[in-house]
Amino acid sequence: MVALGALLYDARQESVAEALSQLLGNMKQYNRQMKVYQEELMQWDIKRKEMRAKLMQEEATFEARRRIANLETQGKNRLSRWFSRRTKNISVEPSSGFMVARIEREKKLDSIVGRRPSAPKAPQGIYLYGNVGCGKTLLMELFFKSAEGVIRHRRRVHFHAAMLEIHYRMHMLRNQGKLKPRSKLNQINRVFEPIPTPSLEDATKDWLEAAERFEAEHQSESSILNAVADELIGSRDDSEGGASILCFDEVQVLDVFTAVALSGILVRLITRGAVIVATSNRAPWDLNKDGLQKELFAAFVNEIELHCRSMLVGTETDYRRVMATPLKGELTHYFWPLGGQSQLQLERLWDEVTTPTLNQAGSSIAPNFIPVMFGRSLEVPESFDGVARFTFEQACSRPVGAADYIALAQHYHTVFITDIPVLSMRTIDKARRFITLVDELYNHHCRLICSAEAPPDDLFLGTMDGSIFDLENLQFETEAEGGRLRRDVTAEGSVAPVGATSSTRTSIQSIFSGREEAFAFRRAVSRLLEMQTPVYLQTLDCHPKNQRPGSAR
Repeated sequence: MVALGALLYDARQESVAEALSQLLGNMKQYNRQMKVYQEELMQWDIKRKEMRAKLMQEEATFEARRRIANLETQGKNRLSRWFSRRTKNISVEPSSGFMVARIEREKKLDSIVGRRPSAPKAPQGIYLYGNVGCGKTLLMELFFKSAEGVIRHRRRVHFHAAMLEIHYRMHMLRNQGKLKPRSKLNQINRVFEPIPTPSLEDATKDWLEAAERFEAEHQSESSILNAVADELIGSRDDSEGGASILCFDEVQVLDVFTAVALSGILVRLITRGAVIVATSNRAPWDLNKDGLQKELFAAFVNEIELHCRSMLVGTETDYRRVMATPLKGELTHYFWPLGGQSQLQLERLWDEVTTPTLNQAGSSIAPNFIPVMFGRSLEVPESFDGVARFTFEQACSRPVGAADYIALAQHYHTVFITDIPVLSMRTIDKARRFITLVDELYNHHCRLICSAEAPPDDLFLGTMDGSIFDLENLQFETEAEGGRLRRDVTAEGSVAPVGATSSTRTSIQSIFSGREEAFAFRRAVSRLLEMQTPVYLQTLDCHPKNQRPGSAR
């Protein structure tokens, strides 16, 4: 591609490309080893499930007989029945009993069936990090495409989409089994109604249902994360088997949940033999620099460093800007300042893409609602055949997030955003939403046409023009503190404020300083510039909603 002039030569990119090529070569042999291992694992799994079912049936029969005997003993006099109902809910077995039974059962299974087969050693993955526009995503994308036909089970996912999917799958798994009705044998009727003695078959069935319900209701966070990880790539149940690759773009660690979830899922995928290729603007050890809950974040970073080779990509060169250099500042789809000629140019493009053609007879501009995850919907003020239009306030002032912008990017190939103001710390929430919006439109190969108050490089002040959170002057009154008016909530107090130490206080100030937003905004500006280039505009046909008017490109 360098010889063809499609890419500029970069020594660091070349070394990364060689490492990725070597990884792909190693994956071919590993793929064969994984197929053999997965066949062994499948046979082991079948034997273990069959033996587990047999052991549970034996336990259920034993417990059912014991229960029937107890009920028959209680049924000898009316007072005993009444006292039994008043003192306890007649359940099949206390939760502690189920837990003990499960532990003993798993020990028996290990001795009868044997322990899980050992997986072959996986090739070390690669974690790419570097400056905005240095080519990380391009290199990962080339690797991902090169793996086609070599590795059957591969997936490329962006951070926002991955975290939304993880949230959604965890939500679904937590709710599984919670709505199952309890067996009639466990329900208490009128106090003096005779206790029916169940048949052995009914009592056995009741115990098995209760055991299943116990497992569903007592899932640990780790078991839920394991299940989510299994579904993320989903190669285990595939008859062809083989190795799996997860390409994870724009890794970020923004909060404790992200660290815990990513760490748990990463460990599970690696245990299953998956190979991770990731990109980020930060090195693994800088993902949570000066952040809170460092010990939790450390687990995630340790897994990355143990199973992935960290490689710095590029220098300070932003190749997206290099691509935009021939434009000489003439941005075809980004108009500024607001009003005047800029508005006329934007409206001309709007008219071009919304003028009905012969194939669009009867179409008209109208509001639309598109589905979003978790049963929500997003209102699109103006919609026309794959084209959407918002003002900045409509797109970024409402309580929306990545899920809404992903849905928008999936449903529309062209998005108009008008009246984008200069953003500062006073509008940090809007700035965050705008960054996420640009990210998702870029990731989905959408065309963004917008009008703004300033050129891209001047759109985010990144100054303390109204800080997001003034720690020293935040005031609140609480009865827990004897009604005192506290001016410095990080300095003192018997309620153990989160900023009680100087190190944690520095962490809070880092979080609310806008440092991360300024970093992310550099990426957004870089992408805004690339989205004006002919190279990017030629990729618009990759969008699923690819019926675009060609005249406005």
